[in-house]
Amino acid sequence: MSKHMSNIILSPMLTEKSNSLTEQFNKYVFKVNIKSNKMQIKKALESRFDVKITKVSTVLVKGKSKNTTVKSGGHVIRTSGYRESWKKAIITLNEGDKINLVEGEF
Repeated sequence: MSKHMSNIILSPMLTEKSNSLTEQFNKYVFKVNIKSNKMQIKKALESRFDVKITKVSTVLVKGKSKNTTVKSGGHVIRTSGYRESWKKAIITLNEGDKINLVEGEF
């Protein structure tokens, strides 16, 4: 299965926890396509940022259930559903390699 490289990496995850991973262990966190595998993620990131990746870890995050309440015409309608499941990739770079996500390289 050959995917287009831009469809694999959806967005970087800039959170407090991912920032501490970057500073301490040279690891970066990305939201990726749920159907992509580790080799596709590695190739896409290496070609996009011109870096050498030593390890790729993936986590499949299951969608949570969500309840909503809507008022319509004097009636209260309660429904429930699920948020979408998604996948995140934690990549480890070689020593000396960096990705500058804050200044808009992505």
